[in-house]
Amino acid sequence: MFLRIYAIGMNTYREAVRARILHGLLGLAVLTLGYSLVVGAYALGNQARVVANVGSAAISLFGLVVAILLAGTSLYRELELKTIFPILARPLRRWEFLLGKYVGILITLLVFIAINSGLLLTAEGVIAGRSLVVGLSVPGALALGTVLYGIKKPSRGTWLPVPVAALILGFGIWFASDVPSYSRIIIGQSIFSCMELCIVAALTMVFASFSSPFLTAIFSICIIIIGRSADTLARLPEHMFGSTIKALGQFLARIFPNLMVYVPPRAVLAGESPVPISTYFFQASTQALAWTVLLLALSVLVFRKRDFL
Repeated sequence: MFLRIYAIGMNTYREAVRARILHGLLGLAVLTLGYSLVVGAYALGNQARVVANVGSAAISLFGLVVAILLAGTSLYRELELKTIFPILARPLRRWEFLLGKYVGILITLLVFIAINSGLLLTAEGVIAGRSLVVGLSVPGALALGTVLYGIKKPSRGTWLPVPVAALILGFGIWFASDVPSYSRIIIGQSIFSCMELCIVAALTMVFASFSSPFLTAIFSICIIIIGRSADTLARLPEHMFGSTIKALGQFLARIFPNLMVYVPPRAVLAGESPVPISTYFFQASTQALAWTVLLLALSVLVFRKRDFL
């Protein structure tokens, strides 16, 4: 069972790495990090804080886009190319196929988050006074080596981004060691973003199991907006919106995942909140696990009932 899930997951990861649009989103995210440096340069005495805030927001935003894109098109591509028929004709259960797809998507998302977080930490190190040449040369050399190796050996080059992403992240953590407060915030926000993406990818898989990529994206975006507004919806003032709208807002806040949990206040990440970060992390991770399992179970149930003919 695990070998079958692993095989589907690795194949999904390889397809995602080869997708040109994913490369474009990664490049756009890197450009946004560069833009945060330009904006931060005009913030008198607050450049490190501005870069950390803008960069973390960009990682979260582009991570959501990648999650919707991959989860929304992966199943549809199998149906469009008719490759799902010989796959399911083998001794492979539908839930194993779906779970394998989810695992491959998560691996791709983790690589995406790790690369961008490492680059953001490197930028923080440069702001703190570290060598700009070293900050540019190490990630640049790793990226160039990955591209050249992928051109020379395409069949093996798709695996290289995993260790390269880990190296870039590790280098960024070391390079930003002079600014531990901002490093803690960036790393913490990246971890919470990964939790959020686990939920969003599972949510998108539910819609992808019965709908087209366009409708899947629309449904997912609508629920993400509701999830990011859950705290506001739960506290709508009755004297402004009326009892009906207030009740509707509270209902939506209860039945959809509260994604604002994964955008914690700066005080929580910095360890300045009365709520310990360990307690907040435990509650957020428990909620993420519960929603992920529930949504994956629902997607499996829908996918098992789907007729491909």
